[in-house]
Amino acid sequence: MTTRTLGAESRGAGSSSPSMVGDGVLRRPETEAQFRMVFLWAICLVAAMGGLLFGYDWVVIGGAKPFYELYFAISDSPFMQGLAMSAALFGCLIGAAASGIFADRFGRKWLLVLSAFLFAASSIGTAVAPGFGTFGIARLAGGIGIGLASNLSPMYIAEISPARMRGQFVAVNQLTVVVGILAAQIVNWLIARNVPSDATSTLLAGSWYAQFGWRWMFAACAIPAAAFFFLMLFVPESPRWLAKAGRFSEAENVLRKIGGKEFAHSEIENIRETLSNDEIGRVHFRDLLAPGVSRILVLGIALAVLQQWCGINVIFNYAQEVFSAAGYSVSGIMQSIVITGVVNLVFTFVAIFTVDRLGRRPLMLLGAAGLAAIYVVLGAAYYAQSHGVHMVALIVVAIGCYAMSLAPVTWVVIAEIFPNRIRGAAMSVAVVALWTACTVLTFTFPYLNLYLGAHGTFWLYAAICIAGFFFIWQRLPETKDKSLEQIEAELTA
Repeated sequence: MTTRTLGAESRGAGSSSPSMVGDGVLRRPETEAQFRMVFLWAICLVAAMGGLLFGYDWVVIGGAKPFYELYFAISDSPFMQGLAMSAALFGCLIGAAASGIFADRFGRKWLLVLSAFLFAASSIGTAVAPGFGTFGIARLAGGIGIGLASNLSPMYIAEISPARMRGQFVAVNQLTVVVGILAAQIVNWLIARNVPSDATSTLLAGSWYAQFGWRWMFAACAIPAAAFFFLMLFVPESPRWLAKAGRFSEAENVLRKIGGKEFAHSEIENIRETLSNDEIGRVHFRDLLAPGVSRILVLGIALAVLQQWCGINVIFNYAQEVFSAAGYSVSGIMQSIVITGVVNLVFTFVAIFTVDRLGRRPLMLLGAAGLAAIYVVLGAAYYAQSHGVHMVALIVVAIGCYAMSLAPVTWVVIAEIFPNRIRGAAMSVAVVALWTACTVLTFTFPYLNLYLGAHGTFWLYAAICIAGFFFIWQRLPETKDKSLEQIEAELTA
């Protein structure tokens, strides 16, 4: 199959003259609108706090792992270890599926409020858990919050952002994810930095770290979760969802606050073109099987799965094993993890400043090819039983490559390629696929590491990245500088 390219007739963000669209209505170019950037940044950053909590809750368990495993006496059970790590991921599946059922019915805002509440409840519940069962239930609740936020935060931002800066704003959501990851890594390191390098499991089991320290790692998330909850109460609903629900005057009011009266009128007319009268207020999952939509859905699912099965997330979730195999002590592991978090943050800024300039497709291709090459070298280093700082260097390069490509750009693409009328349902299917892939990846890593070794596991991920490169090359069109309605018209044609 050859690469599909969005229509060459589409105007870029730099256009300065009016153009005829669809039914012949004259549309005012977006660049002439006077955007209220303070308002736009404020609501996007609040919505992106879902990403921050997603990142923190997703990664904090990696630093707490060596301690809660001793507390719950599961250090010698790969199954229980995998279950502890995967509890939140099972919750992600529930949350992502729920967002698909309810996002197109009840909107984006209130489900994000619900996700904030779940984050707060989970962090407190995990911190005070007296037994493994309670721990697992609290992690499951947090996972539901992640599933909701990971779907709705980028979707909301994509639906409220002007076309020429949509990629940047959605990538900011990934930036907050990375900030959350780094915050979790720093908290973990600050709590565990004084663990003696020669401490045995027996000594650690009775220590403050194993009894109480790991609890504070989880509890720290409650503060930003509470802030997210209260700030979301003042954020407007997505204008595209309001229009989909038939509330056009409310949608136009939100758009007027973003770009003024003429921008709002133009956007509302463009949105109307993508919705027929019988589609307003109606949501059916069977619409996802329509010929023009199913092809896009397969693309979204495949990219979501690739983002997980490229393998980078095992470095965050199983950092202890990865750095232990490289010869590091517990405190050295924590410090190395913070280094990877800083690199993750820096290279996410690279993505923010390039996604609307270079485009989505080049960055996705770069990520898949770059990770494949790095994993081949990393696997060879593990095979040779190599230890030392160069192992951390390889991992840092891999994280940098991922942070500027597959990590943020996948979210940008799946937030913008689906039609207005079924965006919530379609994106939820893609996000469910993403979290299913993440659950499989997380749960199987201990077994892959056991039977294939670290070298074989990374070589397997390299093969997946190579396959992903060719899929992107053949199937992913470029979407930069296009309005959501323009993308819909051209992808479903």
